[in-house]
Amino acid sequence: MKIISVVGARPNFIKIAPLDKVLRQFPGRVEHLICHTGQHFDEKMSDIFFRELEMPKPTFNLGINSGSHASQTGRIMMEFEKVLLEQKPDLVLVPGDVNSTLACSLTAVKLGIRVGHIESGLRSNDRSMPEEINRVVTDAVSDILFVSEESGTTNLLREGVDKSKIHFVGNIMIDSLVFFMPRIEQSAILETMGLVAKQYLLVTFHRPGNVDSREFLASLIGFLNSLAKERTVVFPVHPRTLNNINSFGLSGMLSENVMMINPVGYIEFLALTRSAALVITDSGGIQEETTFLKVPCLTVRENTERPVTITLGTNELVGKDLDRCLARAAEILKNGHGKSEIPPFWDGHVAERIAEILLNH
Repeated sequence: MKIISVVGARPNFIKIAPLDKVLRQFPGRVEHLICHTGQHFDEKMSDIFFRELEMPKPTFNLGINSGSHASQTGRIMMEFEKVLLEQKPDLVLVPGDVNSTLACSLTAVKLGIRVGHIESGLRSNDRSMPEEINRVVTDAVSDILFVSEESGTTNLLREGVDKSKIHFVGNIMIDSLVFFMPRIEQSAILETMGLVAKQYLLVTFHRPGNVDSREFLASLIGFLNSLAKERTVVFPVHPRTLNNINSFGLSGMLSENVMMINPVGYIEFLALTRSAALVITDSGGIQEETTFLKVPCLTVRENTERPVTITLGTNELVGKDLDRCLARAAEILKNGHGKSEIPPFWDGHVAERIAEILLNH
């Protein structure tokens, strides 16, 4: 069986790395190839992840990076079609919800190639998010749907997906976290940055709705400055966010107690996450990692496609009301978040379950 897995953005690498390790254990039965679309092309956002996650160099690199949603999706489809026509795989695996996910699933299915979607069924029910469109369309055309939390199964059945296509396997991102935990625990990033465990906050912001408006981005900086009056704030800055801070003329507004740093690698970031007193973010994947690590997380969004991080985990939605977020942060830092649970099948063995399904399919 020849399988091509698609990676394009940071979270994709984290999801495919453990599956690649497992599939390589069956050299006589599976040929696993990796196609990097190039969607994240910054060294810290892409290449370093291949090294850290111990993934082989991609067999194919499409070299498609920046551009509008339509331009990026179209160019990926054109280049990926060439790969599929040459390789004729039996299955294309697409993780997550980025433009690469949508583009490669559509290209494959139009050529009659089966598609498996890892992290199926997640829904924010907010069609203004490009990721939501990517999720819905990819699930609609996929043949095998691997679900990370129970809400995914509920959503897919509601949308009329045949139950036989749905497989509740758990969260494959946690496989990488479990595998690399010894290195995460041994990371020297706190000492290097002069940080004390549980005495700093970690924040990330990259979603267009939060960082593409000068007015709201300025409010975010004021919010970070307020947080920094009480604790050091560590702020790894996404390239999109940094570009907007500079182009809007906001770079001089940040407090000295806000440590604005370049994006860090996977191991370093999880070491920072694990030892933070609180994480404030607009990322989807970070909601899951903080839930597994039992670190309080406040999500500056009106919705989440990962509700289990709220019902069982440490995540809370605070919307875009930054005063509310500031007040809730103060409460958590004073009293803690309370009890939390690790969701079902977030156990480090998801890749093995996926591989078993593929081998038996």
